[in-house]
Amino acid sequence: MTRLRRATTAELSGAELEALRRLVFGAFAGRFDEHDWEHALGGVHVLAVEDGALVAHGSVVPRVLTAGELALRTGYVEGVATREDRRRRGLATLVMAEAGKVVQEGYELGALADGTRVPGFYQRLGWEAWQGPTWAAGPDGPVRTAEEDGSVLVLRTPATGTLDLTGPLTCDWRPGDVW
Repeated sequence: MTRLRRATTAELSGAELEALRRLVFGAFAGRFDEHDWEHALGGVHVLAVEDGALVAHGSVVPRVLTAGELALRTGYVEGVATREDRRRRGLATLVMAEAGKVVQEGYELGALADGTRVPGFYQRLGWEAWQGPTWAAGPDGPVRTAEEDGSVLVLRTPATGTLDLTGPLTCDWRPGDVW
């Protein structure tokens, strides 16, 4: 039986963090680096556990995204991963549904960069593709992130308000992949 658990990074033990690290690095098979690991920390983790073993994960970390001129407190989803031998059993869907609840409960907007390579996965859970140009608030000014256009998804919350998905969307700056 699969059990979902929410925990902040600070609430996780050293052993749990190490198990989490092994899970995400293993699941991404070389497409996950130290910056990605750091990006997945500092928020709320959704952990799927079976027989005491971590089998799937996703985290929601706080960021600020600016849609046009509107700065939005954003729950940004990172590190969505399922152990290879447990894939195709709905675990990522369970984790993402719970991550969506975390976003709905505490943020003005949800966002993520879709790296699943599974068309429609997030959209069936209510996420929408950002249709406008993407940017990052770089240390020396705005940086256009055209390679991310079409892959950034957002989840509206009761606090979102009116949102034009065709306008510019700017993320706060961070080392590694900004989105």
